[in-house]
This record gives sequence, C-alpha cells and structure tokens, in this order.
Amino acid sequence: MMKIEVWSDYVCPFCYIGKRELEQAIKETGLSDHVDVQFKAYELDPTTPLTGEDPLKESLMQKKGMSASQVDGMFESVTERAKTVGLDYDFSKMINANTKKSHRLAKYAEANGKGAEIDEALLKAHFLDNLALNVDEVLLDIAENVGLSREGAQEVLSSDQYAEDVARDIQEAQAIGVQGVPFFVLERKYAISGAQPQQLFQETLQKVADELGIKLGLQVMGDSGVGLCEDGSCSI
Repeated sequence: MMKIEVWSDYVCPFCYIGKRELEQAIKETGLSDHVDVQFKAYELDPTTPLTGEDPLKESLMQKKGMSASQVDGMFESVTERAKTVGLDYDFSKMINANTKKSHRLAKYAEANGKGAEIDEALLKAHFLDNLALNVDEVLLDIAENVGLSREGAQEVLSSDQYAEDVARDIQEAQAIGVQGVPFFVLERKYAISGAQPQQLFQETLQKVADELGIKLGLQVMGDSGVGLCEDGSCSI
C-alpha cells in the first residue's frame, strides 16, 4: 500500500484543484486499491478572525492591499484553472473564514472512519456551496451529512478536542519544509508542491509503485461501452 500524505487547507483554492489532479492520476494509473491518502492540517492564515462572515474579495483587498481589479484578475486565473478539473468556482460568493474548527472536526471524522468524506465535504462547502466554515451550524450539518454524530461533532466544536492533532500536523509540515499548500508527500521519499499538472502526479505515482513492487491495474483505453458484448447483449 502506497502512503500519500497531503497537507492542505480548506480555504485554499489550489488544494481542491490539486486534490482532483491527484484523484484522477490515481484512477488513470490503476492504483485506486493500492493507495492510502491521508490529509493533514495546514492553516494558511491563522490570524483570520474566528468569527465573522466577510466576503473573501473584501478581505483580500484589505489584507493584501490589492485593488479590486487586481483581486478580480487573480480570481479569474484560478477560476479557469479550476474548470480544467471540473470545479466551478465563484469567488464573488465565497466567504473568508478561519479553519481551526474545520481542521479539528476533520480529525474527529478521521478518528471515526470518515476522514476522506469530510475532507471533500469541507472543500465543497467553501468553494462550491459558498458556506462559512467558521459557523458551527454549517460544520454540524457537514458532519451529519457524512454520517457523523451531530452530538459528537458539537462536543468537538465546543471544546479544544483534537487541537493537539492539528498542531502536530502543522509542526510536522514545518519540520519537513512545507512553505505552502497543497503539498503531497509520497512514502516520505518524494514530494509534489502545488497543484501540478496531472501528468506529473501520474509519473510520480508510477515511479513509487515500481519501487514498492505494486502491480498496476489495466488501463482501459477508449470508450469501454462501444463494441462490447456482455450478459447476452451487445452495444453498438
């Protein structure tokens, strides 16, 4: 089994894009049954207020000293990149949010076998549903939707549970030299920094698989539903 660790933050647009690139590369290389992907916490901006639902654009303009046109230009570029992996970003509706609670909730989900589900749900909530990830009701709905106990999630959000786990991830990132996210580490031997093109993910996965002696599954080329007979019928 190939271990892949991914440091990311739920308000990082390239983290969602990179996640999609990795997922597609895993599928294309036939490694779906041979990888263990673990998401680790990283806070892009720990100084973001714990409360408040300010529009992302206004927050960036104030924090970075950028003009409206500069921010719009940046958003346009990232939006186009997101479309290449099937993600439809609308930055005009996104809400700036501190992700401390989201990361602690994700650790709770991981401890209960729902880590992969909540990582996807939190990213979707921020980037596609335009929800505020610092609002307890939003996070509780997300937890419940992925099959977690709402009461258990409430206990986590109302305390500092899993804060040490989150801090440990961040400290570990610093120790191995992570300076930005997404950051992918394969078998603690190879690293990919940023949402790189899918081809790079595929090549790296192939290299690690070869070193581990993992036999890849067959890659079906073309349209698998054309010119095929099965169960007594044929497709034309």
